[in-house]
Amino acid sequence: MDRESLEFAFTPCPNDTFSFHAWISALVPGPPVAAQIADIETLNERAERGEAQLTKISVATFARVRHNYALLRAGGAAGYGVGPIVVTRTRQNVAGRIAVPGVRTTASLLLRLVGDFDTVAMPFHEIENAVLSGQVDCGVLIHEGRFTYKQKGLQLVADLGAIWEERMRCPVPLGAVAIRRDLASTWAVDVTGALRGSVDYAMKNPTASRAFVEHHAQEMAPHVITRHIGLYVNDYTRDIDERAVDTLLHWGVREGVFSLDEARPIFT
Repeated sequence: MDRESLEFAFTPCPNDTFSFHAWISALVPGPPVAAQIADIETLNERAERGEAQLTKISVATFARVRHNYALLRAGGAAGYGVGPIVVTRTRQNVAGRIAVPGVRTTASLLLRLVGDFDTVAMPFHEIENAVLSGQVDCGVLIHEGRFTYKQKGLQLVADLGAIWEERMRCPVPLGAVAIRRDLASTWAVDVTGALRGSVDYAMKNPTASRAFVEHHAQEMAPHVITRHIGLYVNDYTRDIDERAVDTLLHWGVREGVFSLDEARPIFT
């Protein structure tokens, strides 16, 4: 392929648009990229079909695509206090029919920390209303849902991230940037440098990406955008916690959710 261009797919969530704006806008050194923006489950599905060149994916999805992709050590989403939460309108515990933001997401996998349930997959931004309307009994919220559920009349019944942290003694590894293995030898070093440079630029120039972030955040309130970035863009965005990723993948194997192709390394 043309060494001068690369397609980079990531989500419209503020942590991604904030972190990657500098690179895709050529404000930091790195190979030229063309941005493709879609929700996380769409990115997971594209990776599962082998279509994506460079893409953000759920860490839980990596087990499904390890034969075609390797993870990079920058650009991920992980940390303490960032995990998915389970909310409800009327129940006292996690039970009944539960909405998840895609069957391939790390959030869906982490629901197994509290049991095995009847789940229904839907776009993450529809889950709160599905719980409020009674379409489902509980919902697993990610992203800005951590900041908005109370004002919408929902209550917390489980913090899956806190449960993970207590049991596994490591941060929650939610997402990572994956590169197709046939491209890794050509691109991985330069791309990792560009990702780190972009995150560094964003942290030093937090207003530079404002218009880009707000455009893709759509109806998200400015104060929610600020809280979202402050929570999800952290030291692990620049340098992923490899042990946490390995812990999640092997826990998924023990849970019987997937198997791992151990012959292929996780990281480039």
